Amino acid sequence: MAFFLNKTVLSKLRLNAQKTDESLMLSRRGIHIEPGVREKALLAADPSLKRFKSHKQSVRTLKRVGDVLTIVVVAGCCYEIYVRAVMREEARKKAEGST
Repeated sequence: MAFFLNKTVLSKLRLNAQKTDESLMLSRRGIHIEPGVREKALLAADPSLKRFKSHKQSVRTLKRVGDVLTIVVVAGCCYEIYVRAVMREEARKKAEGST
């Protein structure tokens, strides 16, 4: 019951937030002014910044390499735990068999 009440309260809050966002958007859209020369110049592509564009791609590649290395390390740790458990079980069976 508490979950149902919590869910309805959250949905009411979301609806109120959407209504306020829509009213703000309507007031902003009401008057449309073309950007001036200065704004257009600021929005234009800057050739001196082109060399920094590859930064995003290199960061994405580095993150992917880090993710792969993390998975490899975790898999290696799991394998080591498995091997030790199997070896311990074999040693236990061998000790029981010899006595």
